Amino acid sequence: MGKESKSRGFFGWFLVLVILALVVGAVVYIIKKKLDHGNDNKPTPVPGPPGAIDHKYAYALEIAMQFFDVQKSGRLVDNKISWRGDSALTDGSEAKLDLSKGMYDAGDHVKFGFPMAFTATVLSWAILEYRDQMEAVNQLEPAQQSLKWITDFLLNAHPSPNVLYIQVGDPVTDHKCWDRPEDMTEERPLTQVNASVPGTEIAAETAAAMASASLVFKTADSTYSSTLLTHAKQLFTFADNNRGSYSEKIPEVATYYNSTGYGDELLWAASWLYHATADQSYLEYVTGENGKEFAQWGSPTWFSWDNKLAGAQVLLSRLSFFGASGNSVIENYRKSAEDVMCGLLPQSPTATSSRTESGLIWVSEWNSLQHPVASAFLAALYGDYMLTTQTAKLTCGDHSFEPSDLRKFAKLQADYVLGSNPLKMSFLVGYGDKYPQYVHHRGASIPVNATTGCTDGFQWLNSTKPNPNVAVGALVGGPFLNETFVDSRNNTMQTEPTTYNSAVIVGLLSSLVTTSAAVKSFG
Repeated sequence: MGKESKSRGFFGWFLVLVILALVVGAVVYIIKKKLDHGNDNKPTPVPGPPGAIDHKYAYALEIAMQFFDVQKSGRLVDNKISWRGDSALTDGSEAKLDLSKGMYDAGDHVKFGFPMAFTATVLSWAILEYRDQMEAVNQLEPAQQSLKWITDFLLNAHPSPNVLYIQVGDPVTDHKCWDRPEDMTEERPLTQVNASVPGTEIAAETAAAMASASLVFKTADSTYSSTLLTHAKQLFTFADNNRGSYSEKIPEVATYYNSTGYGDELLWAASWLYHATADQSYLEYVTGENGKEFAQWGSPTWFSWDNKLAGAQVLLSRLSFFGASGNSVIENYRKSAEDVMCGLLPQSPTATSSRTESGLIWVSEWNSLQHPVASAFLAALYGDYMLTTQTAKLTCGDHSFEPSDLRKFAKLQADYVLGSNPLKMSFLVGYGDKYPQYVHHRGASIPVNATTGCTDGFQWLNSTKPNPNVAVGALVGGPFLNETFVDSRNNTMQTEPTTYNSAVIVGLLSSLVTTSAAVKSFG
């Protein structure tokens, strides 16, 4: 009996101690949670100069930058691509213009002005935001040189205020041939927009390209910068005063680069012109009736060569982050940019379901990598705006996220492209041990010493051998929704690269090459 009573007494004291420990633990937990909650609104420290270099992204950036050299038209200067040479030297001659420069759009030899101008705008944006990062890995000068190769073309393509040449080459004629650009003999007709045949979206996009590039060259070449800005203003006025979609006025262009509207380009161009000039009339343009008509606040969209709304929203949110807050309409743009970010973050209550099983944003079967890479670039930018201005939180419904969450998302998309995917394959040609070998690209597919005409070159399109030349830096179309990829030269939707894909991957990688990525005011 005595032993049993003693045992019960011991058990009772043990139970009291356990309960006491649980109570103390609960109190500590509650206090910790309160402290953590109090810290939730404390801003992340502002990073200093570019931090430690992440060599994976630095090397990928060096690779990606080279595709611009692959795509160059005209008389090549300091040519770094061994299998490329001078080409299209007489482009523009029928109009007594020198349109030999610029870049071929993709795997063919047409110069499409609409996506080429977008390429220049995005490349300018990347340079403006991540100049220090690019310079830290010796990629600033190549980026500026590639940008100028495009803007030289765009300047020459705008011979008078209301005339803009928007295309060199006829896609129908061009696609009947498979030849190297150095050897092509087909006709290269010109297409223009003017007051009688307007093209608001392409004129406005070209204005955006020139306005943004004027900021890039403002210090290094003030004369060139001023020239770009003059043309940008003229083109914006032309675009706004002569409204009409180029897809409707010139229906044949719709086969390749059909525009779904021009309101986004008008806001995009005006936003860039405001940053370049500080002229209040451009700010009034995006905050007045045109903003109400075209901004689509509260309706997130995908950033692409066709739709610039998400880009304009992020660009204008810059004004809110860096000192122009208080303007209610600018705050609408910032809120719309936040809606875009909330749609991208996978843990957000409003996260888009447009993703592969591995987490890649996936919107379109054709050129599927454009949207995830462009989205990641915007996410990196927005996160860096938050970081630089010590903005602690982004609120998505009842969830909140930090700048690091946006950077994590951006890295996820970049890493997928670079090989962290079910195929263990890099979609950036020349990066890693495994990448596409049958890129849909004429110059890459034909041996340098081959003698081919217009049609007999198709033997190289249909060849079962890998491309003899590496289209280094090409970002191919990308995987299907089920994350498969058919590496075939005839599989255009998956294996054809584009220059505008290169612009967004360069922007994304530039944001990731160093551990810190503070951005600066460039307005």
